Amino acid sequence: MSHHEKWALILGASSGFGAACTRALADAGFNIFGVHFDLKSTLPRALQVKADVEKKGRKALFFNKNVADDKNRAEIIAALDDYFKQNGGGTVQVMLHSVAFGNLKPFIAPDPNGAVDRKAMEMTLDVMANSLVYWTQDLVRANLLGRGSKVWSMTSSGSHRVIVGYGPVSAAKAALESHTRQLALELAPKGICVNCFQAGVTDTPAFRMIPNAERIKEHIMTLHPDGRMTAPEDIARTIVAFADSKLDWITGTVVRVDGGEDNI
Repeated sequence: MSHHEKWALILGASSGFGAACTRALADAGFNIFGVHFDLKSTLPRALQVKADVEKKGRKALFFNKNVADDKNRAEIIAALDDYFKQNGGGTVQVMLHSVAFGNLKPFIAPDPNGAVDRKAMEMTLDVMANSLVYWTQDLVRANLLGRGSKVWSMTSSGSHRVIVGYGPVSAAKAALESHTRQLALELAPKGICVNCFQAGVTDTPAFRMIPNAERIKEHIMTLHPDGRMTAPEDIARTIVAFADSKLDWITGTVVRVDGGEDNI
């Protein structure tokens, strides 16, 4: 393998932001390690993303596993390490954490069973926020992130705004941003940049699970300064633009990709 080969690791590669970024990075010359968690009904979308990468002449190694599981993470990172060792070495230049699986129950409800409980709250924070730390830790320990590598995750305006039914995810997004700042601080000596994308309201499978999603869409379409919602491809174009290893002085921050939506 030539050391000029470029590799990206996408956590959540089969839909939404992850799928769009996978395709865009492949267009930009990146081979893809893709991790997704799909059952039989949604597996075809993951297979289509993988096929799209390969049609562009890139390599695609996909894993259908729960990214929040410690054993799965260890197995996947070992597989990446083995691949590089067998092919002359290398590192992951871009990692995207685009994992959307959380509880959307309110904190307070007339029926206690209708409110989020400890297990659901902890699961949401673990999957959507803490897993970023664990993946980054293990990739660094395996020497799979190096100088010039970029680590990205997906936050939202819910990290600092109140949205009905979004409480557990809102807490996870706030934690994700805090984790990003801390990782950026600790990885700066290694030349690894860690940042979040804050997308505007985007019509993805995860968004459609939010209570009153259609009402939120209508509100944004009415008030957005450009008259449209954010698209996954907006994030995809941005991650490609930031993939250049020479852009090494942007770290520990939230990059808003929303066309000015958060100013409304």
